Amino acid sequence: MHPLFGLWSSMTAVTATPAPSPRARFVVPVLAFCGVVVAVMQTLVVPLLPHVPELTGSTPGAAGWLVTVTLLTGAVFTPVLGRVGDMYGKRRVLLASLGVLTAGSVLCAATSDIGVLIAGRALQGAALAVIPLGISIIRDELPPARVLPSIALMSSTLGIGAAVGLPVAALVVENFDWHTMFWASAALGLLDLLLVLWVVPESPVRTPGRFDVLGTLGLTAALVGLLLAITQGADWGWTSAPTLGLLAGSLVVALVWGRYELRTESPMVDLRVSARPTVLLTNLAALFIGFAFYANSLVTAQMVQEPEATGYGLGASIVVSGLCLLPGGLSMVALSPVSAKISAKYGPRTALALAACVMVVGYLVRFFTSHSLWLIVAGATVVSAGTAIAYSALPALVMQGVPVSETGAANGINTLMRSVGQACCSAVVTAVLANVTFVAAGRTAPTLHAYLLIFLIAAGAALAALVATAFLPARRPERATAAPGTVAGTTSVPAAQEGR
Repeated sequence: MHPLFGLWSSMTAVTATPAPSPRARFVVPVLAFCGVVVAVMQTLVVPLLPHVPELTGSTPGAAGWLVTVTLLTGAVFTPVLGRVGDMYGKRRVLLASLGVLTAGSVLCAATSDIGVLIAGRALQGAALAVIPLGISIIRDELPPARVLPSIALMSSTLGIGAAVGLPVAALVVENFDWHTMFWASAALGLLDLLLVLWVVPESPVRTPGRFDVLGTLGLTAALVGLLLAITQGADWGWTSAPTLGLLAGSLVVALVWGRYELRTESPMVDLRVSARPTVLLTNLAALFIGFAFYANSLVTAQMVQEPEATGYGLGASIVVSGLCLLPGGLSMVALSPVSAKISAKYGPRTALALAACVMVVGYLVRFFTSHSLWLIVAGATVVSAGTAIAYSALPALVMQGVPVSETGAANGINTLMRSVGQACCSAVVTAVLANVTFVAAGRTAPTLHAYLLIFLIAAGAALAALVATAFLPARRPERATAAPGTVAGTTSVPAAQEGR
């Protein structure tokens, strides 16, 4: 071959390779911002809840549905939309989720009717699928060296948004009309939509097959029955007919659904993949981590707001109580790249084990130092630090056990397990604080022992996550020689070769 021809061939090969778009550097920040906004929506109404009956002319039970309904719709839509994204395009489904979030925010901002507010909050909850979809897009689009730190940040947004959202919402409630926070969330949702349209490319990775309608309906029925029983059991009575009926019904539906999923050609959830030890134990650990994380968020603000007459309360304002969680949110931002480095060097299994240990230490700090504000903040921040490491390691572990074509659905299930853990935590915390009480200054309040018991239970959940992690198959971290769109050390076998 003539040298000039060889030079010409190499030049044309170079020019034929598309240069990366200047916008590509903004993909991770935009996706992370979307995750933070969605996570903020989950805690947005918490400071408002005591005032909702007066503002809307409703009952405290109806007001509680502003939180419960987001939990239900988030749990149902997260795995479903993850699967839809795998099949029809993750960016397309991401845009749809953000559109639903924006519509729900506008609906809440434009009304004071409790029924319409609950409907709007249901739409906001459905957008929780943004986080696993963002993780899937990162895996598909980024070079291997950037995947782990980017996924760590994306996964941590769930905790970051929760920690940041509470004080911000408290400031709005105290200083502005309460509808303002919903208008602000609508504006943020619209900004997210525009940023994704401008920056985020559509992933080329697709899962072939038909959408499993019956499997989706079965999963929805089982989840709604289970979560309704968990979240409403304290009000209805744990041995009441509705609670037991829902639990029994969800169990029967789950068994029938599982049998159907194992027999269908294109299942909503590939149970054979989900049963692999790496995936199964990671999802179990996610449930316990979700429980341990949520206890920190639920009790910190309430504990410091308890009146001084209780002997342990600090009588803090809503804003001060919300700000107690802010250092934890900042620590999650700072620690997400650290977690990625731990996962890259020692493996995500080691990172998750370390995270569980840190959370146990955090709750022990809280157990012994619950009398001064700065020590309460210190304990809460340690727990948040452990959560940051855990939430960063969980998606990396999931992706070690699933093919690239099922990333969205698999991470959706993992996020679902965190949500189930949070629902269980909410039920346990409500039951403890409602039953371990005494009378102080003429009002019934939880005792200090009630809070200490919650800290022990949460530490036990973190220990359970550590046990699940210990049984995960050991896997030596691999250096990045993976193909584009995969993570070093994770499974990238096409679904057709998985031996379904």
